[in-house]
Amino acid sequence: MMDYFDPPIGRAEVALRLEALVRRHARAGNLGIQVLNVLGGRAEALLEQLPGGVRDRLEGGTEQALVIAMGAAHRSRGMVGGQPGWLNRAVTTAMGAAGGFGGLPSALAELPVTTTILLRAIQDVASEYDFDPAEEGVRFDCVQVFAAAGPLDHDDGADLAFLTTRVAVTGKAMQALIGRVAPRLSVVLGQKLAAQTVPILGAAAGAATNYVFTSYYQQMAHVHFGLRRLAIEADMSHAELLEAFREKIAAPVKRS
Repeated sequence: MMDYFDPPIGRAEVALRLEALVRRHARAGNLGIQVLNVLGGRAEALLEQLPGGVRDRLEGGTEQALVIAMGAAHRSRGMVGGQPGWLNRAVTTAMGAAGGFGGLPSALAELPVTTTILLRAIQDVASEYDFDPAEEGVRFDCVQVFAAAGPLDHDDGADLAFLTTRVAVTGKAMQALIGRVAPRLSVVLGQKLAAQTVPILGAAAGAATNYVFTSYYQQMAHVHFGLRRLAIEADMSHAELLEAFREKIAAPVKRS
């Protein structure tokens, strides 16, 4: 973390760190391929495989799961400190396998717990960049990461919606954010549910989707909080950095 008396980092360093975040963003976009390989490339019709009643309840259930996850993830930090990213991925992978093994009922039961662990994983990334997840503004940012499009619908335009400038955070603002995030996240979680109920592949698909979804949101959290930290250390406006990041994403360059 930059000391208050340290000079801002230079433009060359800013460019290098922006490019590193662009590569993270690109890796996140490739994660969904792992799930598609397990499912045999049937991502387009995943939601249609869910019973109509489940699809109808997804959005409301997702909003409720987010509210519960915020409290549970925050309380867990008081009992268990920051965890390495691989451990969060291992836990959700095991839960996905268990949820997929029992078909739709067990997958539905597993969903709120996985949402909590995903949020906790995002909070752990925030801590890596010296942001305190106990602060209301940081909690707001953690939920905002869920506005990313999701690993099965990764698009250079659509999945940048979660990158916005900071707004004044109030209780109403948090409720409004959850209301905006829930519809998109419900689609993402619906795809995950459907993947876990694929005949025969349920447990394997459940493990693969949870691993990929956790990895995806961890990468997006690195992009989100990496840009916020870079703005502080470079003494630049967050909006200016966002514009530079979007330009790099749009540029037809080869990234590894």
